[in-house]
Amino acid sequence: MTTHLFRFALSSAVAVLLIAGAAAAQDAAPAGLTVELNEIAPSEKGCKLTFVAGSALAQSLSKVSFEFVLFDQEGRVERMAVLDFRDLPAGKTKVRQFDLPGTKCEAVKSLLINDAPACVGEGVDKAACMTGLKTGSKSAVELKG
Repeated sequence: MTTHLFRFALSSAVAVLLIAGAAAAQDAAPAGLTVELNEIAPSEKGCKLTFVAGSALAQSLSKVSFEFVLFDQEGRVERMAVLDFRDLPAGKTKVRQFDLPGTKCEAVKSLLINDAPACVGEGVDKAACMTGLKTGSKSAVELKG
């Protein structure tokens, strides 16, 4: 009977430790930015990119911009562009659109976020915009970070 009780107590203790460890790992998950390419569509000027950007940072960003590299269908660099996402409040999601004059959407195969030239906010390290950056795409064009 005591062996049964001991096994129950031991398994309960292990379960508590596993739950506590999972909670600690979740709390320690890196806070960062998410940038999703939501849509790419032809526009009067060329090609319009629609992004959904979110921030899990503790501080708001007063200015954030990303340097994008556009790759063509053969994997060659088509162009580079710095896109100003303006402000990004902590814990919020924003939609931003950019027209790329002279760019044909069908020629773009993938995008790469190369750098974050501006990552400004009170108490924010400049590297915070690229550290833990998560990217994704809901369009046929791949977005990498």
